[in-house]
Amino acid sequence: MPKVTAAFTEARREEILNACEQLYQTTDFKDITVADIAAMTSLSRASIYNYFQTKEEIFLALLKREYDAWIAALDEFRETHDEVSVDEFADALGSTLQDRWQLLKIMSMNHYDMESSSRPEALTEFKVSYGASMDALEACLAKFFPTLDEVERENFIYAFFPFMFGIYPYTYVNDKQREAMKAAGVDYVFMSIRELTSRFVKTLLAPSLS
Repeated sequence: MPKVTAAFTEARREEILNACEQLYQTTDFKDITVADIAAMTSLSRASIYNYFQTKEEIFLALLKREYDAWIAALDEFRETHDEVSVDEFADALGSTLQDRWQLLKIMSMNHYDMESSSRPEALTEFKVSYGASMDALEACLAKFFPTLDEVERENFIYAFFPFMFGIYPYTYVNDKQREAMKAAGVDYVFMSIRELTSRFVKTLLAPSLS
């Protein structure tokens, strides 16, 4: 039997994640099955279980990949800028999340299910990336706003990350939701991911930097 290399395993995992990502563009999480994912790959349903134990593990790995891409964007911004204003930082952070709308969609709708239905080792692997994203954002704060102390940076982080869970539901509203809000007399002001994030970041930083 030929030896399975790490590169081969990673390529198969990526194929599965790509198929899952494509399905998620048009199909709700609850309606996607492992069989559906397998049908879009060169693997059988049984073969997929060699890489992921549950559908939730596949989505958790997809979310990890999204976090890794966001970390890369934060690192690139930090490394290519020496100084930025609060407004510039807020807009840039909003832009990085605008590009990662799928990260926001997955985390806002299916986060609990993914974590509770994944093996400890898969969950730990995900948490490594989650923690690294906190570190990457704090590194930006430390570089661009050196007057912030450790507590102030920590306060920013622990306000911003819970906020991220609500970005997608607010910025992506379907026709049924719009009609319901209209009937209920609820005003809805549309803001993009970039705009909403930028406003929140400015609100968080203003008291500490004024």
